[in-house]
Amino acid sequence: MSGGATEPIRGRDHVLTLDCPDRPGIVHAVAEFLVHHDANITESRQFDDPDTGRFFMRVQFETPDPRRSAGELAQGFGWVAEAFGMSWRLVDAAVRTRALILVSRYEHCLNDLLFRRHIGALPIDVALIVSNHPDAADLAASYGLDFRHVPVTPQTKPEAEAELMGLVDELGIDLVVLARYMQILSPELCKRLEGRAINIHHSFLPGFKGSRPYHQAHARGVKLIGATAHYVTPDLDEGPIIEQDVIRVDHSMGAAHLAAVGRDVESQVLARAVRWHSEQRVLLNEGRTVVFA
Repeated sequence: MSGGATEPIRGRDHVLTLDCPDRPGIVHAVAEFLVHHDANITESRQFDDPDTGRFFMRVQFETPDPRRSAGELAQGFGWVAEAFGMSWRLVDAAVRTRALILVSRYEHCLNDLLFRRHIGALPIDVALIVSNHPDAADLAASYGLDFRHVPVTPQTKPEAEAELMGLVDELGIDLVVLARYMQILSPELCKRLEGRAINIHHSFLPGFKGSRPYHQAHARGVKLIGATAHYVTPDLDEGPIIEQDVIRVDHSMGAAHLAAVGRDVESQVLARAVRWHSEQRVLLNEGRTVVFA
């Protein structure tokens, strides 16, 4: 009786991202480092920006020893990074992003994110859902997630933001997602969350501000419904853009139909931005992003 085939021992997946001034030898140095550690490259993307003179790279690779941590590899990569003046990260690909989600009364983006997380399509762990209204408590409970109601008024906004930042620090949050959170964050909070807070908003041509944007769009006869996901900065809705999309509409669609279309595109755009950020696929390039999707 012959024995069954032995399952091959799986290694450990890591992701290295970097950017630095462009010069010859960068790819060779990275490849030499990986060869030295018996790493197998499973995905590699790079971009040389002629406008800024910077080089961007994302490499996903597997090391044969599952006990070798990202921290150990990072120590060995230090000399390469120093030689080329790199800004870089080396992380374990299996470690999921710890997220805190902010929401107000519109729950479509929140529901979409939670469903994708539930089915394994979004590599995040939702540590907490925070809202300035109690409406989303039942949705959070249906997924077995903690919910915190933090009311915000002009008088209590500083205290509410201090509580929010305290939760970010206490829970070790990697990413804050504004899933239709209808409060403007203070410049101070935006600075503290720089590069780790993503917002979603509608983006029509022309842009409609204020309440009931889809009714304004209907009244003007728009032909495209769009959405933009971007990093939060002190400049309202002007942070580096991660993802955008549009859907064509026509004269036969009423305001309610436009709003339904808008909910769909907002949810999809935000989910893609959160996934790409969590998979280390987004690198900041001054006021823009490089997205290795």
